[in-house]
Formats: sequence, C-alpha cells, structure tokens
Amino acid sequence: MTLRNLYPLLAPQSVAVIGASERTGRLGTVLLRNLIQSGFKGPVWPVNPKHREVQGLPAWPDLRSLPQPPDLAVICTPPETVVDLISQLGRKGTKAAVVITAGLKKAWSPDPSRSTEQAMLEAARPHLLRILGPNCIGVLTPAVGLNASFAPSQALPGWLAFLTQSGALATALLDWAKERGIGFSHFISLGDSADVDFGDLLDYLATDAQTQAILLYVESIRHARKFMSAARAAARNKPVILVKAGRAPEGARAAASHTGALAGSDEVYEAAFRRAGLLRVDTLEALFDAAQTLSHCDSEALWSALKADRMRLAILTNGGGAGVLAADALSLGGGRLAQLSTVTLASLDQGLPATWSRDNPVDIIGDAPIERYVHALGCLLAAEEVDGLLFMHAPTAVVPASDIALACLPALKQSPKPVLCCWLGGQAVASGRQLCHEAHVASHATPERSIAAWLQLCRCAHNQRLLNQWVGTGPPDLAGAVRASQALIERARQDQRLWLGDADSMRLLQLWGLPVLQTRACATVEEAVLAAQQMSYPVALKIASPDILHKSDVGGVMLGIRGPAYLRQSAECLRDRFKQRRPDARLEGYTVQAMAQARDGQRELIVGLKVDPLFGPVLLLGQGGMDVELHHRHALALPPLNEPLAQDLIERSGIEPWLAGHRGRPPARRQALVETLLKLSQLVSRLPDVAEFDINPLGIDDLGVMAIDARIRLRASQEVLTQLAILPYPEALEETVVLGTRTLTLRPIRPEDASALKRFYASASSQDLRLRFLAARREVPLSELARYSQTDYDREMTLVLMAAGEGANAGEMIGEVRAVCDPDRQRAEFAAQIARGSQGQGLGLHLMRKVIGYLRDRGVQELHGACLLENQSMLALARRPGFSVRAQEGTAELVLALGEGTPIGGDQTLTV
Repeated sequence: MTLRNLYPLLAPQSVAVIGASERTGRLGTVLLRNLIQSGFKGPVWPVNPKHREVQGLPAWPDLRSLPQPPDLAVICTPPETVVDLISQLGRKGTKAAVVITAGLKKAWSPDPSRSTEQAMLEAARPHLLRILGPNCIGVLTPAVGLNASFAPSQALPGWLAFLTQSGALATALLDWAKERGIGFSHFISLGDSADVDFGDLLDYLATDAQTQAILLYVESIRHARKFMSAARAAARNKPVILVKAGRAPEGARAAASHTGALAGSDEVYEAAFRRAGLLRVDTLEALFDAAQTLSHCDSEALWSALKADRMRLAILTNGGGAGVLAADALSLGGGRLAQLSTVTLASLDQGLPATWSRDNPVDIIGDAPIERYVHALGCLLAAEEVDGLLFMHAPTAVVPASDIALACLPALKQSPKPVLCCWLGGQAVASGRQLCHEAHVASHATPERSIAAWLQLCRCAHNQRLLNQWVGTGPPDLAGAVRASQALIERARQDQRLWLGDADSMRLLQLWGLPVLQTRACATVEEAVLAAQQMSYPVALKIASPDILHKSDVGGVMLGIRGPAYLRQSAECLRDRFKQRRPDARLEGYTVQAMAQARDGQRELIVGLKVDPLFGPVLLLGQGGMDVELHHRHALALPPLNEPLAQDLIERSGIEPWLAGHRGRPPARRQALVETLLKLSQLVSRLPDVAEFDINPLGIDDLGVMAIDARIRLRASQEVLTQLAILPYPEALEETVVLGTRTLTLRPIRPEDASALKRFYASASSQDLRLRFLAARREVPLSELARYSQTDYDREMTLVLMAAGEGANAGEMIGEVRAVCDPDRQRAEFAAQIARGSQGQGLGLHLMRKVIGYLRDRGVQELHGACLLENQSMLALARRPGFSVRAQEGTAELVLALGEGTPIGGDQTLTV
C-alpha cells in the first residue's frame, strides 16, 4: 500500500482530458464540460487530434505536444489505446490517471496471454503512475473545483467522502445528496479498482483534514490485509460507514464441515468490518440516513461520544405517544435510555408543570410554550448521565414550529453531545425541519428513523472499542506445542491424509492445552477391545474412514459400550451398516473414545475454523450438536484474539443466556470458554497448515470445557497459504535498553500509544518538529497520531522507546523511528526523532539498527529517507549505518542498500 501520487489524483494542479470532444452523447464531451463548469482553477488541456479547439479551449493533438506534464490525465478513448497512452503519460511525468474506459478485461492484442488491464498496470508501474478505474465514473473534489467525471451534476462542497464501486449508485447518491444540501470533500467512483482501491483511498482520507466521515459502497475487496490496515487507521480518526452488496449465502454449498456450512462469505465480511471499527448498514436508505446524520452532527461532539462508548439517550418530546414509540424502538434495538438523576429531575421540576412525566422520555406536555422547551433542553444537555439527545416535536396550535426551532437551535448547535431532531408531521412542521437543515442539525421524519440513526452511532461506538485491542503472538512456551504439532501434521502428510482422524485431531488440540476425551485409533477389533480396557468402560466406538466426515450420517457411532463382548458385537454391526450404506468408502478401522461423563447442566457448543479465501482464518463460536446448521446462534471473529475480543465473540454468538444458570442449573464456566478461544486463536496463528476444524460438541458446564468430538483438515498443496488479515503484535522485537540510571523499553508501537505519541510531539520544540516533518508546524493533528499508532506490522513498523519503571516519567515516549514499505517490499521510507533531553546518547543509532534489521528480515532491499541539510545530527546518524547522502535544494536524500550481510556501521553488524 502507498499514498504516493494520490494527491495529484484527488487535488491536481492541471488536468488533461484525452478523448475530449464536443459531440453530443460523447463521454469526452460530458467530461470536459463538467471540468469547465466545476470551476477548476488550473489549466485544462483537451487532447483531440482532429480539432484545434474543443468547447472553447485550445486543443492539443497528442500527449507529446502538451506544454508540460499534467498532474492528472482523464482517459475516455477506446480500450485498445489505453496501454500506449498510460506508457506515454508515465514517460512524460504524469503521476495519476482516471481511466473511464471499460472493456479492459479482454485480452491485449499484442499479447493475448495478458488482459489489457494487466498490460496497463505494467506500463504504469515503472513510473509509479496511479490509476483510478478503469470502467469508472470518475472523481470529484469540490473544494478545488474538480469534477473529472461524467456524473450528471456537480457535487456540493462538504466534509463527507464517498467511495463507490457502482457507477449507477454514484450518480443516484450524488443527485440525492444535492437535493438535500449534503456536500462532499471527495466523491470517487472506483470502477474495477485495478490499481487505486479502497485501501489506498482510506489511507489518504484518514488524515485528510477536509474529510470528517467516510461512506463506502462495497461490492468486493481484493486485498484484505491492505483494506483492514487502512480501514482500522481511518476508523480511529473518523466514522466510516458502509453498505455491502451481495449478502446471499455462498458458504453452505457442499461444505465439508459444519463450520464451512455456517461461515458464509457475507458473515466473514461482517466480522472483518466489525474488527476494523466500521459501521455497516443494510440498505441504501440506511446509508442515506447515516449520511444525513453525519452531515448534520457536530463532528467533534459526535466523535467524543462515540469513543466514550456510553451512548445513553435522553428523549425530549411534547407528545407522550411519540416518546413511547421512540423508547420502544430504542429498547428493541438494544439501545439505552438515560436514567435521569435526582439532580436532573429536580432541575427539570423547576420549569415544568407538575403533570410532566418525571421520567425519560421527558414529556413536557402538548401545551408547552417556548420557555418550557428551552428549559428542558438546557437541563438535559447539562446532565452528566445523558450522552445524547433526541429532540421531538409534534405540531400544535400553541406555538409555531419555526418559533420553537429558532429558540432551541442555539443550544442544539452548541451542544457538546450529539443531538438528533424529529419533526413529526408535514407542512405544519416543515419550517422547523428546514431551519434544522440550514443549521446543520440532524433531523428525521419519524421516531423510528431517528432511533435507527442513533443505534447506528451506538454500533459505531461499540466497534471503536475493538480498535484499541492489540494481540501478541503468544507466550514463548508455545514453541514446544508448535514443534509437536508440526511433527503430527508431517506424519499425516506422509500418509497422504488431509483430514486428521479422531485420535490425531484430539492429540493436536491437547498439545495446545485443550481438555479432550481420551481417544485411540485402532486398526482391528482386538486393538479396540484392548484400548477400551485401558480406558475403562463405558466407551464409544466409531468407524474410521477417510471418506466419511460425519460418522452419524452413516450410523457409524455406538455409545455406552460396557464390555468387550458388546464392543465386538458393536464393531460387527458398525462394519455391516457401513458397507451397506457406503460400499464405495474405505474402512480403515475404529476409534475408541472414553464416554463423556453425563453431568447435569452440560451444554454443547461448536468452535470451528474456516480459512476464507480473502480474509484468511476465521473462528466460529455457537451452539453445537447435530442440528447446528438448523439455527443461527453463532458468530465469527478474525484471529488473533485477546480476552476482550474473545468476550465480544461470546456476546455476539447468542449463547450467553444459554450459558447462564437457570432453574437450578449452575451457570457454565465462561472463563474456561474464553481461555479455549485464546488457545485456539494461538493455534490458528502459529499453524498455517491447519485449514479447517470443527470441535463439535465442545461440552461446557460449571466445571469447565471438554472437547468431545473434533475433526481437522490440513491445507492441500494446491491451496494458497492465506495469511491472517490482522498481523499479531510482534513481541519478539521487544527489548530492554539501559541508559545510565534509566531503564527504557524498546518495542513496536501499539494503538493505545496515541496519547503518549501526542505528548511526545507536543513536548518537542518547533525546530525539532520542523526537522522531523521537513516543514514548519506547531502540532501534529490527531488524525496523524491515530494513523501513526494504528499500524499494519506487515507493511510498516514504528519502534518506540518508552520510559520503564514506576516513576513520574513511566510510560513516556523517549524516541521513535518509523519505516513504511512499498507494496512490493522492495523499498521503505523512514523518519526518526528523539526527545530533546535524550539526544546525543546513542538512542537514535540503536533505533536505526533495530529497524534496519527488521526490514532486512522482511526482504526489503533499500531504505530511503530525507532530511534538511541543516539537520547535522540526522546526517551524522545516517552516516553511521552507511547511508549514502545526496544533497538537493536544501534537503538531503538518504539511501541505504539492505542486501544480505551489508554492514550497518558502528560497532555492530547485522547479518541474515
């Protein structure tokens, strides 16, 4: 992932329209007209070989004749011309292009083994030319007057960014938003997303000061880890709301395991969006409502409330029935009414009649004058137990709606808490609704729509908690479990088995600390009799066949066997039944298993793993048993997990009431389930050869858990090794650094370090900040701080030095070095800073050595940096590891080759 050259795409200084025309019905005609009418201030160069002038502008016959390289080129010529045009633009120095043209999936005529799209990307790559599209509507940035699209209307300026993979939806939403006065910072149609995709644009918009919320229409995602990293960074800064098309279940078709049947692709997307801190809505109508809410909410108040994660709502109304409807909708949706304190009630009593509701909803009675509205509003906005307010008004003949709106809007606009309005009715309240609209206060037409908007914000708040979670790779004592598991897996591969038998499946789970029933694989009946005697009766007997996954489907299980004679008889019965029902299948023997002790109150769960082709490993938890596919009491989560994430998975699975005690049955030991989920998360993270498993049932009661039955599938040789969508925190990079009398901790940055990073930059002098960022700046915006602390450890690394111990400075940041890799990991760029009081003590060199070693281990070939020529300390530091220094216009370019064994200077050499 890289942000390189996205600025010329979204805020260019000059634009060339290739295929510009003035013939009616041509895309080139609409594109050029939109660009001219949008008020773009820079030069616009139509390119058309047949005309000297197009739509009143001088036209240029080809790219070579343009007076200078355009920042942005818009291409709307036939597919066969695109590859050569991109090549010419790259050589000329253009850094971004919008390819409107469709049909690039077809074979490229000079080389039919490649598509035209592939050839286009290969032509752009040497020049780092970024491409939006192909097959897209285009891009609009109203703040700079850019409308490089063939949309039927201009976008209003605003602070919502909208990204869509659907051109038809783009034009519809643009028309809808204009009618309602909703503006955009950026309005972007991605089309086929051959190059620039959601990940790139989310990375850009995460720190874009003009964008305060991001809306997405998603049909598919290509690069899961790239998307997850960018989405998590963006969602830490501002609300990101999306609607995802294609919800029909796909995963249940011909699934080999229960998990494969249950974990449909849309559920995996849902789990990914939740983990990324995004708010998913189900319909376009809900997306429009969310857009309206966000575009009319004070962003700072909204974001503060979301991160507080309380979201207790007060409802102020002049009609009791409307208040009850709103309260019902809130309760049914899982929201929370604020419980008004005695202080708040007393305050309300001072300005309300004795007959008011004295509860939430606050019903101020239908004859309320303006003063009553203002008083109640002030009391509720000042109440500490209220996190947000729904202001509702039904028309009356007492006071015109416009008068009420004019009196209340000052308090609503200045509220430090998010507020929503609901003007019930039609023409009688139209003036109040319009005044709210003009004042940018969110307003909805019904109690239900208002509450739906509030619940959207509540879900967004909940997802924000997941963003603050970081998960390590697990304790070092897992190395033994990894080695033993790999040996077991290798034996299975040598036997050409992808599905582990019952005994091997249980053994693998046992290696990772899960309690399992004693299980033995037996080739003959006599071996089964001996195994049963060693376990002690009663036992269960099952067939062992590589062709049968669900043994109960063929009657391949006998339970409660209490002696050797009965066991032999059972084995014969199972064999005959097996041959009759599946004569084509192989019988390799039997599995003998100790019977699970029947305990009152034991519940059956299912815990499973599926490797999604896009997002990688996905864990499933739900109610288990033979009928697991018949209900929907389950939930999914992306590993790795920590305890809060495991608790969240349990809450979402729908099994909590079932685990609780009921009518004398003791509650199940929930913590044992949490520990099981954490162990399985570690197994998934450390054993990429495990492609699928079911533990069904996983018994749970007040004493703990027990794996009763399990099946595990290994990754086939032809299956792509799919990585975790979220890389675990690299604990191996942590170390202790002793500096005189001080002890420091050197480690990768974590999400919760944003506040320490803020203090680190705030304590720096303006000169230090200028040297660090190569430009004068008084502070580092919160958006950048969140971006720097929410990293994808696979593509970037920030190492920090933190004060250790328990003193006054414990937890303070002393230094940082940040390196970001290009998508192909051939090159990385770095920046570093040490706190003023700790400079000149060798900490910078230590950080540099550490990050250089990390990048070399990742296969990065070159490390680049830049500094001002006056920054002599940075230049001296760079020369120690062996950077070459090249001066240019007041700055120095720093380059270090990271080939294997290259020394990094000083008294230490890192080799691989």
